[in-house]
Amino acid sequence: MARAGLTTERVVVAGADLADEVGFGHVSLSALARRFGVKDASLYSHVKNLDDLRTRIAFLAGAEMIDRIAEAVAGRAGQDALAAFADAYREYALEHPGRYAATQIRIDQSLAASSPAFARTAEVTYGMLRAYGLDEPDLTDAVRLLRSTFHGYCALEATGAFGASRDVRTSWTRAVAALHVTLEHWPREASTS
Repeated sequence: MARAGLTTERVVVAGADLADEVGFGHVSLSALARRFGVKDASLYSHVKNLDDLRTRIAFLAGAEMIDRIAEAVAGRAGQDALAAFADAYREYALEHPGRYAATQIRIDQSLAASSPAFARTAEVTYGMLRAYGLDEPDLTDAVRLLRSTFHGYCALEATGAFGASRDVRTSWTRAVAALHVTLEHWPREASTS
């Protein structure tokens, strides 16, 4: 019988909330158990261990993030879609730092492949890039460029690392515009098939 009204969903959401408060790296089963007023062992009916909890938080956060991004890009294309995608990504990363950190962990590919959020992320991202006419392997390279640029910018912004007096939002908008130009003029690699 579940104690304190615990369910797997409640445990994972509470873990995600805790991650936003204290940082993803500081989430522990003990801290989560204290939040519910139960012993650590009570959580093992809902998550296997800390790694399982962290993976579940990553899937939850990934689903929340892609839902926000999908809503932002709906009905848009090209530069407008890229800007909406980028802004939704940045807003989520800054509003939910612990959840966002969870989306950056390495997840076993067999688990990721079974995740609806993982599939939706690929669908929305590749759909947004469709306007640029990229095919593989260029498409994968473009996705990696966007992810690394967005992540790097958000990580630096979150720690206050941009010290120049220029407005951070203005720089973000200019960076996204530069990515649009890059995608429009992508140095296409010849297909190897």
